[in-house]
Amino acid sequence: MTIRVFLVDDQVMVRAGFVMVVEAQEDMTVAGEAGDGAEALDRLASARADVVLMDVRMPRMGGVEATRRLLARQGPAPRVIVLTTFDLDEYAFAALRAGASGFLVKDAPPEDMLAAIRTVHRGDAVIAPSTTRRLLDHVAADLPVPGDGPDPLAALTPREREILQQIALGRSNAEIAGLLFVSEGTVKTHVGRVLAKLGLRDRIQAVIFAYENRLVRARG
Repeated sequence: MTIRVFLVDDQVMVRAGFVMVVEAQEDMTVAGEAGDGAEALDRLASARADVVLMDVRMPRMGGVEATRRLLARQGPAPRVIVLTTFDLDEYAFAALRAGASGFLVKDAPPEDMLAAIRTVHRGDAVIAPSTTRRLLDHVAADLPVPGDGPDPLAALTPREREILQQIALGRSNAEIAGLLFVSEGTVKTHVGRVLAKLGLRDRIQAVIFAYENRLVRARG
């Protein structure tokens, strides 16, 4: 299957470089381009795309707002990879909260970008939960304080809460299996149930959810 990639960046030369790299792949094609978030939303209303490479900082409408609006649309939505200048970037974290499937630093080598596109197209995230946690620790002071409403974890069993906490600590399925003395397959099943019950897209979203609901806290 050919992966249709849509490119969003306000720098024409950057987009031109991305086009060259993507079109050189047998399993990819460029589905369209845009110079800012507003233009991207307009073009993506009719263009069929599987993965969007979305710059975070752009004039008129940045990548965070564009990601939020794109993923709020009815029907199947493309996966979004946000492009940032710095590894620990508040804008990158905001884009992850908006539903992006991961982020790439803009000076990453082309092979990393291509691997990321293929990874999110399979339905996985492109950054490790431990990296997400570093981002969260960096912006922890700005996270919302949970209200006094219903327990957001009420749908989870005690074991599923435990699994969610371990995910939020950045541990892999194999590491969780070792800690809880269960098989890796069992952990994978629990992870799938946690994501389904909480309506989360992937493990990155699970980490963010756990932080926002104070299941884990920033490292002091």
